[in-house]
Amino acid sequence: MITASGNRLLPAVSAVLLFSAFPPLHLLIPSFVALVPVAVWTVDRGAARSDAGTAFGGGLWFGLLYFGLLLHWIAAALVSFTAWAIPVYLAVVAVLSLGAGSFAWALHRMVRRGGVPLWLALPSAWTCLEWLRAHAPGELAFPWMGLGTSLTAFPELVGIAELIGARGVTFWLALLNGLLAEVVLAARAERGRPRALAFAAAFVVVLAVPAGWGHWRANTLPLRVVGRVVAVQPNISGPVRLDQATSIDRTLAALELLAPTPGAPSEAGRARALELVVWPEGAILAPIEQDDELRRRVLRVAARWGAPVLFGAIGEGEAAAQGLMPFNSAFLTTGDGSLTPFRYDKHRLVPLVERVPFVPISWVEREEEFRQYGRGDDWPLGSMAGGSRFGTLVCYESAYPGHSRRFRQEGADVLVNLTNDAWFGGEPWYARTTALWQHPAHLVMRAIENRVGIARAANTGVSFFVDPRGRVEEKTELFTRDVTEATLLTSDVTTLYTRTGDVAGLGALLVTLISVAGAERRRLA
Repeated sequence: MITASGNRLLPAVSAVLLFSAFPPLHLLIPSFVALVPVAVWTVDRGAARSDAGTAFGGGLWFGLLYFGLLLHWIAAALVSFTAWAIPVYLAVVAVLSLGAGSFAWALHRMVRRGGVPLWLALPSAWTCLEWLRAHAPGELAFPWMGLGTSLTAFPELVGIAELIGARGVTFWLALLNGLLAEVVLAARAERGRPRALAFAAAFVVVLAVPAGWGHWRANTLPLRVVGRVVAVQPNISGPVRLDQATSIDRTLAALELLAPTPGAPSEAGRARALELVVWPEGAILAPIEQDDELRRRVLRVAARWGAPVLFGAIGEGEAAAQGLMPFNSAFLTTGDGSLTPFRYDKHRLVPLVERVPFVPISWVEREEEFRQYGRGDDWPLGSMAGGSRFGTLVCYESAYPGHSRRFRQEGADVLVNLTNDAWFGGEPWYARTTALWQHPAHLVMRAIENRVGIARAANTGVSFFVDPRGRVEEKTELFTRDVTEATLLTSDVTTLYTRTGDVAGLGALLVTLISVAGAERRRLA
């Protein structure tokens, strides 16, 4: 049950502040203070069992507002494609809100019953919630916009991600929120001023040391040049893409217009220097391996670049226990326009749009708005003209830290993200959703975590390049037909996060579970 109206203000303030920390607003200060109101309100509840229920209700209310605002794009962006968009949006927000309620309940039990200090309980419980959300089974896993990602507009502040990953940054930010909440609680107490000053001093130190290290690291990180890379943005609208034949014709026409003019000396000179050309996800919405004529059309356009071209198309093959299936795949050409054996099949499929969770394929295979793709399970590396190797991220695989980490472990020099964000809104300002800004923000964190260069090619934008310091370069505008080119940088550093993974998330999970279990044991004793 949602808490009574008189107790809804502080959780609501936290929800609005936290939403404002993420793109497109991307404000700096809310990342450090957004959790303070809901944390103070939660620990202000009494120690009785009914007060824990009240805390759960307040967390549920906080979650409904926060996730309702953050994820409004699920309904707004997909409602024109399927009537399922609104009930799916409501279901997602409801489930995530239950998680927020559980966070508040756990925080209350840890502090009120378990004796865990708020400054430790808050980051542990919040990071635990993020870890559970990111590790739900199958397509239910949803690591979208963790708290650490809120600071990707200020990449030097989050340089510690190379040590502790995005969830480690989440823990750090929630710890800072916890210290401020302790300041508030101590300042309200009688003769609590010395304690409040001590927590304020701790806040300054915990903020300054990691932020200062991140600034120093960004300015001393050894970088190397990979070479010139091009990202092509054909800007084919979402509705057109639902019609396969029209989509292919319009996409190839756009790609041909954006390709170098054959025989032009300046263009030819530039093309010889290119390491890689990247077209977006699903550039060719058809099984290119089986269609000889389509393959010839595609390779004819690709050959004009005189460099390897990575592009999205439909692959076909056997999926475990499912027989012959289509795959959302990426293919690679040679510099002379031949198709190489390289094929990457997308691992992380978008629920509903690419795969309906827990539903037999036969139930939905006749529904045009649904697709049932096979799930890839291998980790091939593509090769650029000069021999550098890249790992491929298709669409929102960029939101999964472990995915980029695995490619880096496999030996990828850089990462390449192919995506089609046309689903996230239309060209008019009123048709654009926040996902158009939220989605690309994940790549900044992936670059810092692994200290790797990244190129992003998006159908309708934005396309850009990220260097290992998290700095974005040559960014295109949304809903424009464009070609962007940059000298892609990377590093040969193997970060602590790349070697060890999400230790912070697992640590927070264990601290929370042990603390809550201990609190319940004391209650029953």
